[in-house]
Amino acid sequence: LLLLPFAALLLYRYNATFHYFCKVAFFNCWIVAMATLLSPFASLRGRSVENMKLLRAAILPLKHFYGIKMQVWGSEHLNIKEPYVIVCNHQASLDLMGMVEVIPDRCVPIAKKELMYMGTVGWACWLSGIIFIDRHKREDAIDVISQTARTMRRENLRVLIFPEGTRNQDKTMLPFKRGAFHLAVQAQVPIFPMVISPYWDFFSSKDKKFTSGTCTIRILPKVETQGLTPKDVPELTETVRQAMADALAEMSASRRGDQRAEQAPLP
Repeated sequence: LLLLPFAALLLYRYNATFHYFCKVAFFNCWIVAMATLLSPFASLRGRSVENMKLLRAAILPLKHFYGIKMQVWGSEHLNIKEPYVIVCNHQASLDLMGMVEVIPDRCVPIAKKELMYMGTVGWACWLSGIIFIDRHKREDAIDVISQTARTMRRENLRVLIFPEGTRNQDKTMLPFKRGAFHLAVQAQVPIFPMVISPYWDFFSSKDKKFTSGTCTIRILPKVETQGLTPKDVPELTETVRQAMADALAEMSASRRGDQRAEQAPLP
């Protein structure tokens, strides 16, 4: 029994797979623990977007624990007082760290409804005003989009959505679902594309790799929706997706160039 901690330490240091699972387990345990601790305080205010500040404060320290450096480009684009929609590529649970790095005040994500039933995590998310959507019931999803569009204007609310709809660690983005763009058009608010650089140099669920590294987040200039109608949504969706795909490709190429420069022998 005395040797078990020593054996675990050796495995953590020298076995990449064990190292990966330990870090993932810590990430999940941290989220559950923080949700459990913060829920009583959040419940004093009731369901409110202001409780997102508590969740953000709870998740922000994780980057220090994992040795992940965050670089944010274009955050000044979000410094406007009006409501808007942020659309972001979705790679892994680590996106939470990128999200809290840039998420502005009075901004909530749209999440799958299943999250609401995940114990204290779901309770904390509900108290923070996170909007839940049932992806399997189209009519219910449309109704949520319509209600959210009205709320955005009435309460000066910002909304963050992952339009790919699921996690994707491929080199290219998945086709975008149109809910975020229908929401922006209905509310007549601008869209801000947000691109998180690939994690492949420090994280991969496929290869069971989780080390320290640098994550770059790029906020692109806003895309206006004033005057657009539902007929314009397909073209709007593709325009935003292409801009984000181009930014992702540029960031990926830059990252590979940086890695080659670091590995090159000194003259």
